Amino acid sequence: MKTMQKTTHRWPLVAVAAVLALGLTACSGMSAQDRNTAIGAGAGAVGGSILTGGSTAGTIGGAAVGGIIGHEVDTDD
Repeated sequence: MKTMQKTTHRWPLVAVAAVLALGLTACSGMSAQDRNTAIGAGAGAVGGSILTGGSTAGTIGGAAVGGIIGHEVDTDD
């Protein structure tokens, strides 16, 4: 009886790391309000996707609502 050898693909991990690194460098010149808007939009997109089971409309709606909330957050910098 043959045993199947499990192979590990590392390219998705490398791709995610590269995207995160590029994304973080793009935030270096942002104001606090811009960063809050981007973070809110990202969190809203994830939340909207989870709450609607991966619906495109839920993801976009969550990103819009999260971006608005993030934009309105007051930071005392």
